[in-house]
Amino acid sequence: MTDHAPAIRPRRSVLYMPGINTRAMEKAKTLDCDGVILDLEDAVAPQDKEEARRRVAEAVTAGGFGHREIAIRVNRLDTPWGRDDVAAAVAAGPDALLLPKVESAAELDELAALAARHGGADIPLWAMIETPRGVFAAPEIAAHPRLAVLVMGTSDLAKELNARHVPGRTPFLYALERCMLAARAAGRAILDGVFLDLADEEGLAAECRQGRELGFDGKTLIHPKQIAAANAAFAPSAAEVEEARAVIAAYEEALAAGRGVAVLNGRLVENLHVDMARRTLALHDAITRR
Repeated sequence: MTDHAPAIRPRRSVLYMPGINTRAMEKAKTLDCDGVILDLEDAVAPQDKEEARRRVAEAVTAGGFGHREIAIRVNRLDTPWGRDDVAAAVAAGPDALLLPKVESAAELDELAALAARHGGADIPLWAMIETPRGVFAAPEIAAHPRLAVLVMGTSDLAKELNARHVPGRTPFLYALERCMLAARAAGRAILDGVFLDLADEEGLAAECRQGRELGFDGKTLIHPKQIAAANAAFAPSAAEVEEARAVIAAYEEALAAGRGVAVLNGRLVENLHVDMARRTLALHDAITRR
């Protein structure tokens, strides 16, 4: 029943790892996360930038990350380190390059051209939305032909807005929803921002649920202890999988009987519900294969 489902890459949990921390990067190979962002930007002090670049390149070149999607967050190209970061990252061969604080599609043009000059013409690009300008430019950024994933940077956005992190994230809902609309309009994946309070497990679970309800594909994380909550929230539950199978079966039965719609448990089932059910099963299957 999932033969027509689109290929989906799970991105429930994507963990930031400081590029200077070799031990942490090695540990990432054993964690139950869907992806890892090896960070050369905010998590690395200026005096450690070059050493972190070397360590990240060595870690990615050595491999061993298994199914985990590996993105390298480079420094912006207008910094002293960004262009050398891109050269080293492309040579190492990660799954994606992540550019921070993107505010225009032109910045992705520049990154794509630089990556191509170093042999990375096909490497997917991820873009962080962390500023008011980035939020307003989200539609053009998401539509860039090389972009694969939008990543919300809610910590920097809070600083730019002079806003506070509060339960329910009211100060950020417009930005989250605008970027979600931009991503979906362009057919891109989108990851939610980080949750900063490592001691607040209930708060983390609630924010993961909210992210799933808003439509995010997964959540960026700052600590391995957050992985389980993200994996649980952004994966179809057993009940959702069962319902998806029932929806498809009911619709196929209706089609066989010459009807264009079906009724399941008193609810109308149309083609759009079948598309959603197939996506649910495709995601479930992709997670199960891991």
